[in-house]
Amino acid sequence: MEVVVIETRPLGDRSYVVHDGGVALVIDPQRDTDRVEAAAAQAHVRITHVAETHLHNDYLSGGLILARAHGAVYLVNGADAVGFERTPIADGGTVRVGRLTVKAIATPGHTHHHLSYVVTDGQDQAVFSGGSLLYGSVGRTDLVSPADTVPLTHAQYSSVRRLTAEARPEAALYPTHGFGSFCSSGPASSAHASTIGEQQQSNHAFTDPDEDHFVQELISNLSAYPSYYAHMAPANMTGPGPADLAVPESVDPDELSRRLAAGEWVVDLRRRVAFAASHLKGSVSFEYGRGSSFTAYLGWVLPWNRQLTLLGAEGDVENAIRDLSRIGIDSPDAALGTDPSALAPGTAVVHYPRVDWHGLRQGSLRDVVLDVRRTDEYDAGHLAGAVNIPLHELLLRMPEIPAGKVWVHCASGYRSGVAASLLQRAGRDVVHVDAKYPPS
Repeated sequence: MEVVVIETRPLGDRSYVVHDGGVALVIDPQRDTDRVEAAAAQAHVRITHVAETHLHNDYLSGGLILARAHGAVYLVNGADAVGFERTPIADGGTVRVGRLTVKAIATPGHTHHHLSYVVTDGQDQAVFSGGSLLYGSVGRTDLVSPADTVPLTHAQYSSVRRLTAEARPEAALYPTHGFGSFCSSGPASSAHASTIGEQQQSNHAFTDPDEDHFVQELISNLSAYPSYYAHMAPANMTGPGPADLAVPESVDPDELSRRLAAGEWVVDLRRRVAFAASHLKGSVSFEYGRGSSFTAYLGWVLPWNRQLTLLGAEGDVENAIRDLSRIGIDSPDAALGTDPSALAPGTAVVHYPRVDWHGLRQGSLRDVVLDVRRTDEYDAGHLAGAVNIPLHELLLRMPEIPAGKVWVHCASGYRSGVAASLLQRAGRDVVHVDAKYPPS
């Protein structure tokens, strides 16, 4: 048995191609299925089966697209009321994929109908746990509804124990979430590989002997999650279509100026340092980087289902289009280039100061210090007198910010860069504190 890992770092997730050298099972593929196609081609294997551990809340699935393209068996829990044809599978169901034996195990917790898959090839065994057992933690249990959170957390505690009864301690563990995904909960590990036995020794879902305490602690530590999650599971129930990953022709300069003047969302992908120094008035900064949280924060912060225009180098625009397609933000327009004045000559080019903590200390006591970290981060420690409005709430809570110059910070400089651009767009006098918290 060979396992090919396909990482989606911007969302903190993994998909898997599991094969015996001839045929393959794909688990939890994302919507941009060309990555899976390339992995299968490189391994010289044929995709015969595709399986979902659950109806995902943090991305659009590519499972239906992939299964149709290959005439593959599409395994989805029969209890999920999906709007497309699939091969229903339930707890204990077993499927042969070449030499591989694939057994579905009911592991409710992250969702009601969550399945994990135990794959066996002779003496080798692997567990694909989706959003159930993660490295150092488990999948969050509050995505269904407030009324379901407590029972699902109890179910999560039981589900991980079910996995230890079904799989050997030496079985390799391959979760879908847990690599930065907001679908994770608890004290996530930085590990990149693990086994069932290792998790039994270190994961708090096993080491806490008191189920009620585990439930209370996990729920109390759950933090905010992106608002676009509300759109993912419903879309996955109907079956997402293929993504259009083509880079569109660059928007005409006059049209770009018109969009900015009309208050449309023009997203500058350049580095936040470059944006602070020079950018088109009315544009907003979402720095693009392959390891950044660009996708999650853009989908969380900006109004849903509005037309976007991406501004930046062609490579960054191309990658951003791919990333956004994974959460259902389709067909953004583009203005290709890195010189703002050349992209829209009819629009003013503006800037704002960017400082470190030393620069903040030079501010006036009458100024406003705005902390845009999440509430749980702020509660764990903050600057005296700082106003806390999490970035994902900023657009709706602008009127709460006191009058005066606003010095905005976060934990690393990324979120505060987004916030500074939103504040300036709203007409505020802003300074971007681009430094790691806490101050050194």
